Amino acid sequence: MPDFSIGVDLGGTNLRIAAVSSQGELLEKVTLGTKVALGRDHVINEMCDAIQRLSGKYKETGKLLGAGIGVPGIIDMQTGMLRKSANLPGWEDYPVRAEIERRLRSSNKDVRVVLENDANVAALGEQWLGAARGVPNVAVVTLGTGIGGGIVLGGKIWHGMNGMAGEFGHVTVEPEGHPCGCGNRGCAEQYASASAIVRLAREEIASGEAPSLARAASSDAEFGAKSVYNLAIQGDEHARRIFRSFGRYLGILLASLINVLNLDMFVIGGGVSSAWDAYAPNMFEELRERSLVYAATAPADPLRSDSVGKAEGAAAQTESRSERKTIITLALLGSDAGLYGAARVAVLAP
Repeated sequence: MPDFSIGVDLGGTNLRIAAVSSQGELLEKVTLGTKVALGRDHVINEMCDAIQRLSGKYKETGKLLGAGIGVPGIIDMQTGMLRKSANLPGWEDYPVRAEIERRLRSSNKDVRVVLENDANVAALGEQWLGAARGVPNVAVVTLGTGIGGGIVLGGKIWHGMNGMAGEFGHVTVEPEGHPCGCGNRGCAEQYASASAIVRLAREEIASGEAPSLARAASSDAEFGAKSVYNLAIQGDEHARRIFRSFGRYLGILLASLINVLNLDMFVIGGGVSSAWDAYAPNMFEELRERSLVYAATAPADPLRSDSVGKAEGAAAQTESRSERKTIITLALLGSDAGLYGAARVAVLAP
């Protein structure tokens, strides 16, 4: 049995813990509900119990290399404090790393615990084993309720000055645009996220000129971005217009990232990313218009990069610099990206 590490994906709804070998093999995965209402001590205790069960099972034949914990929120990388998390109310300024280490000390005295932002570990997971495997420099943009992101340079997470690098969702794409919870206006996640799609759909319904959207919203208690996408692929013009707008604003965001970072690959993940056929044409059109860097390095058929981007991206590392292409592709690991990345960060941490 090879050496292994533990990866934890601590979300506001689900708590997932996995043992992953140093070669990237998923040995075992445990999924629990995150019972936030019972308090942070209850959640931490359940997490540590699962970590101890998995590590005890696989330590019989391999060495435990550490435990990585992916957490949604702003983290003090030096102290392991969770400063703020919208998905974990009551966890502000909570010493998550110290509390986990204290609980694990009885059975794993020397275990190394690494706390990391959930978007960062998802990016590292895609770089290690997913769409960007073999590509050392990559940015991952996750399209969910909001927009998250992570940057990996030389195979390691780029944290910036204090761990807050990769806040792609709060790049301005529409000056003086829709207000954002961060205090800015016109942030990318107000135009290219699941919540943005629903907001735009509600605005179309309020206009009185989108009967299909109105019927879907009134008949579906879980009306959301997927409902709008289903109408778009059926040809509803109002739903299609929403996704064209989505693609345009995502293209504006990516153009800024490409112009500044000039990386080999940009991976798009998160639940809304699967609506690729509805937004990608407008995204690439906007990219070519707004990024000279992308226009000069675009693949011949960028719309196919969702299926061949991984191979092209890896191959690009061996090409001459003048021939290298900017690959934009879909993530491959889904919700497991964070688990793999958390396990990996436990090994890479100094």
